[in-house]
Amino acid sequence: MERETFKSRLGFLLLSAGCAIGIGNVWKFPYITGLYGGGAFVVIYLIFLAIVGVPVLTMEFAIGRASRQSTVRAYHVLEKPGSKWHLHGYVALAGNFVLMMFYTTVTGWMLHYFYLYCSGQILSASSKEQVESVYQDMLASPQIMGFWMLVVVVAGFFICARGLQNGVEQVSKWMMLSLLLLIIVLAVRSVTLEGGLEGLKFYLIPDLERMAEVGIGATVSGAMNQSFFTLSLGIGAMLIFGSYLNKEKTLLGESVKVACLDTFVAFTSGLIIFPACFAFGVSPDSGPSLIFITLPHVFNNMAGGRLWGSLFFLFLFFASFTTIIAVFENILACTAQIWPMSRKKGCVVNGIVMAVLSVPCVLGFNVWSAFQPRGVGSTVMDLEDFIVSNLLLPLGSLVYLAFCVYRVGWGFDKFREEANTGEGIKIPRWIRGYVTFVLPVLVLLVFLSGIL
Repeated sequence: MERETFKSRLGFLLLSAGCAIGIGNVWKFPYITGLYGGGAFVVIYLIFLAIVGVPVLTMEFAIGRASRQSTVRAYHVLEKPGSKWHLHGYVALAGNFVLMMFYTTVTGWMLHYFYLYCSGQILSASSKEQVESVYQDMLASPQIMGFWMLVVVVAGFFICARGLQNGVEQVSKWMMLSLLLLIIVLAVRSVTLEGGLEGLKFYLIPDLERMAEVGIGATVSGAMNQSFFTLSLGIGAMLIFGSYLNKEKTLLGESVKVACLDTFVAFTSGLIIFPACFAFGVSPDSGPSLIFITLPHVFNNMAGGRLWGSLFFLFLFFASFTTIIAVFENILACTAQIWPMSRKKGCVVNGIVMAVLSVPCVLGFNVWSAFQPRGVGSTVMDLEDFIVSNLLLPLGSLVYLAFCVYRVGWGFDKFREEANTGEGIKIPRWIRGYVTFVLPVLVLLVFLSGIL
């Protein structure tokens, strides 16, 4: 497959941010912000985003741009002869596949709910119990989930088949711009609801008592984990975009911009969720129950709920589908370098493989529900999520970090030279001590806290 480049810098920024922005931004960030003390947690989160997330993101971009290769071939270009860093490239590729094994299904949920609101079918569910029944009926049906999963897989690889510029970049750019517009419209509507002010206070005003109840250590750990996982680091999902990037701008500056876009979406999601929940007197639960039970109940009892529900799930679909497109592009680039083939053939082959690999997640909620790999009530998706989020992301980031700062790998001087090429924010030489001795410990703590 012929090597391509981005048509515009805006395309790179929006596609990279689209990869980082996902459903976790919407159903996790607002909840843990409220849980850990509101505005105080946000400040701690931003600090860790700057000192942990952004440096590792810059390293992934640097490896990609210096090598001009995919995740599985980048190490081959930069590593010293005889070393085995390149083995991590194959582990990272496996991580992309495992991530998509459940992400395609969850993205299908968003599309299904968008359809339910557009068609008006869900509006008859007036009580929270009835809304929950709609959600449970979806999970119990392998036909419904399998259909929408296939729609997501086919649509994702169809866009990738059109090429980097004409497909991946163009579609992701418009979807991201639409996402940003949607989230602003939804936030304005939510904060202007009667009673929404209390939700804003809960979300934004620092509450040290609430933080103390949870524990200062737990708050710091939660902020560090969120700042790390929000950027999808460790499996080369960002590395591939660095490989398509020119050398006009420094990579630290680009990383900061991507992190800012990601944080903007996560933060603004809270402006939608908390005022709406408080306005209708419901608890802002975490996870799927928030998105598929609590908020639909709110929309169904809101004037113009069909419109606002449709727009909200369209926003969620855009947030998750831009991640799908980005990771599919990474998978496509990797497999094309392992088994040379045209882009269109690669899309067909990987599309079939991805659809088959996504089936266990679909069946894990119904036909295979007796299989509970992580304890009572767990599903196949919980296992897949644990493998990616708690193992492959932090350990993979530790490998990229070690490769960029230690002499046995690429080395700090070569990494810094690549990252500082172009106009923009430069990485100072004095930061070497931090990334060599402190940052690895912080990433290791993220891994250990996830395991424990």
